Amino acid sequence: MNKTNEQFDTVIAGCRRIYVLKMKDYGPSWRIMRPQTVNDQLFIKAKRIREIEITGVTLVDESIDDALMAIVNYSVIGLIQLRQGFADGVDMTRERAVELYDDYVHEAKELMLRKNHDYGEAWRDMLPSSLTDIILTKINRNKSIAANDNQTLISEGVEGNYFDMLNYAVFYLIKLSEATQQ
Repeated sequence: MNKTNEQFDTVIAGCRRIYVLKMKDYGPSWRIMRPQTVNDQLFIKAKRIREIEITGVTLVDESIDDALMAIVNYSVIGLIQLRQGFADGVDMTRERAVELYDDYVHEAKELMLRKNHDYGEAWRDMLPSSLTDIILTKINRNKSIAANDNQTLISEGVEGNYFDMLNYAVFYLIKLSEATQQ
């Protein structure tokens, strides 16, 4: 489990680097995104990964790694939008956006460690394509919840789905990293 802890940190460092660079380029321009738009951004990335897995063909210069890192970052954006609410304009500094990123990634890691303990690192025995399908399922769940005015009767809700998508994307990135090291 210590290995997963370190691998999680390594993957997140790469995702955070991209997030910070995009903050320098665009700032938190995504603050105007409503929940369904965040879900659609996640859907685009996950659907692309699935298409590459099925067809083996890419015509755009974006790797599965790039798309997975985007899923991590859009999951954090989803959490920010969920807890802060969306805005009509950019109402947050770059620094605050990075601070919130760090907070939510820390929260995601704590959740991952607890679940990883209870599930015995089951993700290590899963196919990467299964991780993609689970991420797509979580996106569809968020869309269903949004259609129900964000009300759930028994499920963990949108927030739990964002945390799970983030962690499943990290697991996939770890798997890819391990495959290139062999």
